[in-house]
Amino acid sequence: MTAIPQSDDALLTRDQTASALTEKGFPVKAKTLATKATRGGGPPYRKFGPRPLYRWGDALEWASGMLAPVHHSTSEADTIRAIVAPQTVKST
Repeated sequence: MTAIPQSDDALLTRDQTASALTEKGFPVKAKTLATKATRGGGPPYRKFGPRPLYRWGDALEWASGMLAPVHHSTSEADTIRAIVAPQTVKST
């Protein structure tokens, strides 16, 4: 079990970041972070030589930002999608 850092400024390796995020309730694998580092969409990181290091506060903020809004029923998600992206009606 990886200890969750006490400081937002703690620098973690990719494996430590994945373990700490998972322990905090955001299940993610180090391989996913590696993929996102090459394709984009992951938490910001810095390089220390060849090794990527993640600032704990940035990684936690990224994971929190990935959460969907709170739902009270499955039909809510359908309603929200319909409002956000309504289908366009073609006139004839």
